[in-house]
Amino acid sequence: MIFDLSKTKSIANTFIAELRDTEVQKDAMRFRTNLERLGTFFAFEISKHLDYENTEILTPLGTSTIPMLKKQPVIATVLRAGIPLQQGILNVFDKASCCFIGAYRKVKKDNSFVIKLDYVSSPDLTDKVVIMADPMLATGKSMVLCCKELINQHKIADLHIVAAIASAQGVAYMQANLPKAKLWLGAIDEEMTSKAYIVSGLGDAGDLAYGTKV
Repeated sequence: MIFDLSKTKSIANTFIAELRDTEVQKDAMRFRTNLERLGTFFAFEISKHLDYENTEILTPLGTSTIPMLKKQPVIATVLRAGIPLQQGILNVFDKASCCFIGAYRKVKKDNSFVIKLDYVSSPDLTDKVVIMADPMLATGKSMVLCCKELINQHKIADLHIVAAIASAQGVAYMQANLPKAKLWLGAIDEEMTSKAYIVSGLGDAGDLAYGTKV
């Protein structure tokens, strides 16, 4: 399943437009806020696909039967760029637990790179719905590595992946390596640079949100 926000008519596309806009990007707080708002939007869409049970609620004047979530999901993210997107999802699933993963590109002398994973902090994910958030899905290799690390450690019930911008190549890689995952994407761009940055993309989400790293 692939949900492509750019194919829909929604105010949420404004968040994507501002994330890409070089003038708006000069305001780091605005950039983080747009990622957070996008996370909130995707959380609402994902909530339509979760399991519910009718629950009787006591009101001041009687009772009301309302469908409520059976289980809270776990919201995971890849540090550091994914934090605002994760927060937006957490604003909706406000009783959810969180998982944090440290992964980065280690560049070789020939300018190629490998993905290094050096930190995982997670609650028990057994039989849980996991929502993994990362603003950029470029090659897909980082996301697959992170998700497979969690899958190898826990028996996950269902996996949702949220990204602001994805490349067509990254989407294909995800489908080949995590075929059961559901993809929630702000837009899918066709190209990548030789250094695996998405074109037209939006640049380095981590740097834009938190400052340029050295």
